[in-house]
Amino acid sequence: MAEISEYEERIAAALSRMRRGVETLANAAAAVVPPPAKADGEDAAPDQSDEIAALKSRLDDEQMVNRQLEERLKGVKDRQDQIVSRLEAEVARLKGQFQSFDTDLERLRQTNADLRDMAARLRESIEDEVVDAEMVNRALKAELDALEATRAADRAEIEAILAELRPIIEEAN
Repeated sequence: MAEISEYEERIAAALSRMRRGVETLANAAAAVVPPPAKADGEDAAPDQSDEIAALKSRLDDEQMVNRQLEERLKGVKDRQDQIVSRLEAEVARLKGQFQSFDTDLERLRQTNADLRDMAARLRESIEDEVVDAEMVNRALKAELDALEATRAADRAEIEAILAELRPIIEEAN
């Protein structure tokens, strides 16, 4: 990306220099006034008309080069815009992925905290030799939730890995 910016700056500087040169040539051509015709009807001196023709030719050449450089600059800008668009889309995708990971991770943390809490209560209940069936069910439910949250986090991680591998695989084919 920095390389494109550098090319863009160099082309812009070259265009500016050419524009100044073209203006100088145009001013020089405009300043050249054909001398008055000679009394015997001869045309202007051949040196001046040759010089005017050479200046006009140089002006035309510079204008053509200027147009070519402007087209190249336009192409570079278009490519840069495409790259920026792709990168913005990639950033948006990665942000969404990160938010998904964050949500899954938060759910996993909460579920693990619930599981630790239920396990501690169940241990206390067993130590007191009072086994509450409802507490055992809640402990099993908390453990099941923890497994599901872990599975969801693993699934999200696998999807992220596959998303990164798909372009590489497609490129290899």
